Amino acid sequence: MQETLGVLLYAPWIYVIVAVSILLDVFVPFLPSGALVVTAATVAAGTAADVAGLPTPDPDPRLPQLFLLGICATTASIVGDLLAYRLALRGGRRFGSAISRSRRLTVAHQRLESALTRGGGPLVVLARFAPAGRAVVSLGAGVARRRARDFLPWSALAAVVWTGYSVGVGYLGGQLLGASWVSTGLSLVALLAAGFVALRLLRPTADGTKPAA
Repeated sequence: MQETLGVLLYAPWIYVIVAVSILLDVFVPFLPSGALVVTAATVAAGTAADVAGLPTPDPDPRLPQLFLLGICATTASIVGDLLAYRLALRGGRRFGSAISRSRRLTVAHQRLESALTRGGGPLVVLARFAPAGRAVVSLGAGVARRRARDFLPWSALAAVVWTGYSVGVGYLGGQLLGASWVSTGLSLVALLAAGFVALRLLRPTADGTKPAA
């Protein structure tokens, strides 16, 4: 198991797949980008250094993989948000119609719109963990014609926080249990739990009531 997953991690195309998935999931929210990041981080943390006889000159060969994974994920997230924002800024009505045609995006938009209006920037970070939250925030910022300087810095921070958490839980799972389906599954549960917490924190504000103390 460890050798098979390790070979996949050392193959450059795995980073391309992760980056493309994160770049596109702002438009297609059901893409498993978070699962890919967590799985890759788990494998990097739990796989032996000499997988398949590959050369590993670094004393801790896990660090380059984790660093590259983090750079790919963060960059793809920021670029995807910027692309969605720019496209929505130019074609606001069409993207507004697209959101209304998707039940999932509509529900997410209803829950997040008021919360983001009241909470501002910090809630952009929180919404990054919520299902479809990234799509609603990025497209919504463009449709609402918000200034780029008011949106993009928080979008970048959200990308860093989300990537750090995803890579972190994957790394922790791999360190504790090795590169196995069990460690990957537990790391994914931690990612899903963060999404659930984000929804719970956003929903009271979006419904017009005060969040629980």
